[in-house]
Amino acid sequence: MPLIVQKFGGTSVADTHKILGAARKAIRAAQAGNQVVVVVSAMGKTTDHLVSLAKEITNRPSHREMDMLMSSGEQVTIALMAIALESLGYKAVSMTGAQIGIKTDSSHTKARIRSISTDSMRKALNAGKIVIAAGFQGIDDEGNITTLGRGGSDTSAVALAAALGADECEIYTDVDGVYTTDPRLLAEARKVTQISYDEMLELASLGAGVMHSRSIEFAKKFGVTVHVRSSFSDTSGSLIVATPESNTAVAGAAIAKNEARLTLVGVPDKPGNAMRLFARIAEAKIATDMIVQNIGQEGRTDISFTVPGNDLTATLDVLKTVSEEIGAEHVDYQENVAKISVVGLGMEKQGGVAEKMFRAISRKMINISMITTSEIKISTLVSWEDALETLREVHSVFQLEKTPSQLNSQLNSSELPLKPAKLLKSDLDVERLSGMEDILIEDIHLDQTQARITMPDVPDKPGIAAEMFERIAEAGIVVDMIVQSCGRNGKAIITYTIPRTMLDTAIEVTKKLADEWKSDKPLYNPTVAILSVRGTGLRSHTGLAYRMFKTLADGGINVNVISTSERNISITVDNAQGEQGLQLLKKEFANEMI
Repeated sequence: MPLIVQKFGGTSVADTHKILGAARKAIRAAQAGNQVVVVVSAMGKTTDHLVSLAKEITNRPSHREMDMLMSSGEQVTIALMAIALESLGYKAVSMTGAQIGIKTDSSHTKARIRSISTDSMRKALNAGKIVIAAGFQGIDDEGNITTLGRGGSDTSAVALAAALGADECEIYTDVDGVYTTDPRLLAEARKVTQISYDEMLELASLGAGVMHSRSIEFAKKFGVTVHVRSSFSDTSGSLIVATPESNTAVAGAAIAKNEARLTLVGVPDKPGNAMRLFARIAEAKIATDMIVQNIGQEGRTDISFTVPGNDLTATLDVLKTVSEEIGAEHVDYQENVAKISVVGLGMEKQGGVAEKMFRAISRKMINISMITTSEIKISTLVSWEDALETLREVHSVFQLEKTPSQLNSQLNSSELPLKPAKLLKSDLDVERLSGMEDILIEDIHLDQTQARITMPDVPDKPGIAAEMFERIAEAGIVVDMIVQSCGRNGKAIITYTIPRTMLDTAIEVTKKLADEWKSDKPLYNPTVAILSVRGTGLRSHTGLAYRMFKTLADGGINVNVISTSERNISITVDNAQGEQGLQLLKKEFANEMI
């Protein structure tokens, strides 16, 4: 018999009327011949209310007791949902995370799922009952209740779908699908019919609020078909699957407004310092993004990265300690910045995306303070005040409001070869799979075909990146990595890598730009090695960057440039150390490799 997992978020079960509506959707799925598992969140703003009650007592409540408190919200909802189903004539049973058998680690308020035992659910399903599962929660080896953190109910639902081998996981929310950007911000945003796991992973981690990135990690690992639908209508939504909707370069744009940028200025440029920094950040369970380290000058370098705005104070505490340990000059930070990103699998096959994005932003005289790229993502950091206008311009320049048929860009598999998701459920016992939420490394790659150019003294003003990369594109130069970091004294530093065969042409272009801008001459290295680790869950696993940098530092390898994304961390090292670095990383991540 087919099995469907349905998840209803807080707005979808905000009151008893909506709970009855959700119950009817579950009944319709059962009437269609499916076994049904329903995962629910706490009603409406219940979790926020519980947190505020704790803070009325103390600003530092125990994380264990906060899990005990917050998990009670879901327990109310599952009981009411079971009561609703029974009142409508259907057998149902409510289960907490512990009763289901969701085992997690002991990281209270941010726990990760280790395994799921499905015996109790299957027994109830086989008895003809609809199972109502509490989202957001599990239990550790000591019997303590744990919660999964932000987006935890999404994660619970997709994890249960993976463990049960469900035919589909339906995510019911207050929007009717996945859009090219947040439709609450841009009216011209378009609902997509389907989006790939990798594209959704990037968008989710970059600020798209439809689903949490950890849930997409599960979907990709176990080949779960996710259907994002409206709680308030029966219209078809958007599918999250292995393949994208079309072969366009850009599938969507995202905005993350509550960001903070931090820079450790004047770090001694030697092996191990990046490792020490990210070791402390990993210990504090702080998720970093847009990690940028640029080329050092006079024996020192700067390391910049972004964190969620509510983690700023904790991160500053970490940086104060680290700065003293490694002898950095000082810590700089900026609040109220926004990250605007574009994502698309088509970028791997189509050039010109970066300069098109930068030019669109420069037309509005908006300054970019940071840039980081991967093979399917470009992220820029702008001021909070410029964020919405930047998003609108970027969305417009890539014509994201138009359907693939309007753009004549339907997917052709011969034009865009895709690596299918790893369908673990076909050959592993996922019902009791240990380490369900562990990192999954797909590839560790060494590229020794690239050269690197750095503009060390670029005017920090609107239009600079656009002009630079338009001139580079006009010269027929193909760019790989792009990193722009915050410079000093009103200047920025831009580094990019190119094929070595194009180095002479690139040097000529950048020298002309430096003369025009009255900047320092460009620095270049004709032979660099790019080491890349690609996988699933790289950003949400806060210790990954630390492990990568530590492994290289222990081998005496210095990291020159860093660029990160949800599924990729790329660094440059001296070419002579490239092969050694590759072997060290393969050994370090051997247990996580597919």
